[in-house]
Amino acid sequence: MSNVPLNQAKAELFRTLGHPVRIRVLELLQDGPRPVRELLADIEVESSNLSQQLAVLRRAGLVISSREGSVVRYTLATPDVAQLLLSGRRILASMWTEREDLLAELRDSGEQV
Repeated sequence: MSNVPLNQAKAELFRTLGHPVRIRVLELLQDGPRPVRELLADIEVESSNLSQQLAVLRRAGLVISSREGSVVRYTLATPDVAQLLLSGRRILASMWTEREDLLAELRDSGEQV
């Protein structure tokens, strides 16, 4: 990946994040390592789907897995992943606030919305 341009590497990172199950997994892992069975209970998807999404996150280097006996636990590879999710939340909140402000302005102007 060292020969990949930075913008292409970033695009690949964001493509990896472009799945609701993957985002939910990363959100749950912000609180610390979780066994697969807990992730499965909290996300409520088929185990094969969760397994596939965890594999994508692992290959991308966003999560790390460890085995303790028969239990497989996942954790965020770096705290920066949690920061990225927080930044995404802030961006969305800002966008939604701006939309609400625009909608209120349109209503106040008497335009039909």
